[in-house]
Amino acid sequence: MTAPLKLSRFYEWGRKIVGVGRNYRAHCAELGNPVPKEPVLFLKPTTAYLPEGKGPTRGPPGCTELHHEIELGVVISGGGTNIPEESAMDHVGGYVLALDMTARDYQNIAKQKGIPWTWAKCFDTACPISEFVPKEKVHDPQDLDMWLKVNGEVRQKTNTNDMIFTVPYIISYISKIMTLERGDLILTGTPMGVSGVQPNDQLEAEIEGVVAMKFTVGDKL
Repeated sequence: MTAPLKLSRFYEWGRKIVGVGRNYRAHCAELGNPVPKEPVLFLKPTTAYLPEGKGPTRGPPGCTELHHEIELGVVISGGGTNIPEESAMDHVGGYVLALDMTARDYQNIAKQKGIPWTWAKCFDTACPISEFVPKEKVHDPQDLDMWLKVNGEVRQKTNTNDMIFTVPYIISYISKIMTLERGDLILTGTPMGVSGVQPNDQLEAEIEGVVAMKFTVGDKL
């Protein structure tokens, strides 16, 4: 009998990354977006994964505005469809700290044209991630202090209690649209403070008391 794949290595075999956009009110305001009445979803391919220590994050060719977006990532341990919000946390196996790297110039062009954000969100290295944190080490995903620094300067800082939609709600909502599977990663949204980065910039991020990570920005792909 084949042993189950290790959840801590989800980035090697998981099948999808589901992003939640506009999940912090202040971030909506800084980008001029309305506060959503239901989660805004997008997908990133698993080829976007960049585990810590595996090289720099790089923008796509032609990108002139590569932005960092720090996020709490939720790793699904047990899949399902139409998952009730009340039992949604039973489907969580752990967490990661993640960056949803975004080609903001590409995204703005897509918004203007009314076309998908694919180029802005799906390039290789667009999802740097920390080491896996087992669920048992996080008492409450809605009460985590989280920050990101660029070259030692704090750019983003928040507590996850500022989310518009909670982790259980997000899991339940997504599962009504698409089946969640073991190894899937949900990116739960970024707070205000997103800003541009340049080659050789040093990114540091931390969920205080839980996990930290460091990445360098490289030249374009």
